[in-house]
Amino acid sequence: MADPEFWNRRAIAQETVSEVSALKSVIEPFNRVASRVEDFEALGELAEMEGEDSEFLLEADHGWESLSEDLDKLELVSFLSGKMSRNNAIVTVHSGAGGTESCDWANMLYRMYTHWMDKRGFSYDILDYQAGDEAGIKSITLMVRGEFAFGHMRCEAGVHRLVRISPFDANKRRHTSFAAVGVTPEIDDDIDVEISDGDLRIDTFRASGAGGQHVNKTDSAVRITHLPTNIVVTCQNQRSQHKNRATAMKVLKARLYQAKEEARQKEQEAEYGNKSDNAWGSQIRSYVLQPYQMVKDLRTNIETSNVSAVLDGDIDLFIEGYLRTQKPAR
Repeated sequence: MADPEFWNRRAIAQETVSEVSALKSVIEPFNRVASRVEDFEALGELAEMEGEDSEFLLEADHGWESLSEDLDKLELVSFLSGKMSRNNAIVTVHSGAGGTESCDWANMLYRMYTHWMDKRGFSYDILDYQAGDEAGIKSITLMVRGEFAFGHMRCEAGVHRLVRISPFDANKRRHTSFAAVGVTPEIDDDIDVEISDGDLRIDTFRASGAGGQHVNKTDSAVRITHLPTNIVVTCQNQRSQHKNRATAMKVLKARLYQAKEEARQKEQEAEYGNKSDNAWGSQIRSYVLQPYQMVKDLRTNIETSNVSAVLDGDIDLFIEGYLRTQKPAR
């Protein structure tokens, strides 16, 4: 980076800067904690020399709490060391069967995740938005940008279940709603995913939903169907059809790459006789608002009665709990 010619190739320079930043985000916290551990050990030796009434012992006792918190945070990094963990994430929320109830639940999940992203400092763009017929959303696709975005968001993939008194039911009956969350890493340009033009059906249509003055005025939205796998991706957030098509192709490549990786993982599980409890489509979490209040992750058994905080974006306890059940990548 100190080379005078470094910035002459801006694209490569930006990649290098991003890589350096990513490495620093791991190395610098490790060095800080390592230094604090050395200081703590020295403090312990002084306390041992001075005896039980030593001021050093009291200082060490006070310092241990913050040091242990830093060690916990550093430990989590080891669970975010997968091949794609550092990448941006493509997150899709689909309403399940149940009409307006499920569409409203999908919208609640969308709100929960965007509040969590704001607290984390992640940015996001809406790539595709399909509104519900009466309320909420049928589906929404987000591009989430930030360090370890996929590493964190992959913990949310699966079916989410809501139990509550329906605000859309005049008889105030209890309803159960479902919504599915899909999470795919944004793949790097150096990863080659072969896609034949003959395998694609590309449709254009007028954008819908929130999006500005261009909505419903030009056929800028793009829908790409990969015929061999029947994977469908849609992008409508840009005014330019060309830009929407490029983004949709990027999402399609990511979906195809993940499908290939999941197929490979299933083959390994079949070979070794293992079953995955967290495959796509499995119910991962229940949110109960009536007759009591409880959110419980069915994979880790972590639960909390503070439902309002969870729905407002406080989901770190579930994400970190799930990460700790995973083996660090090697």
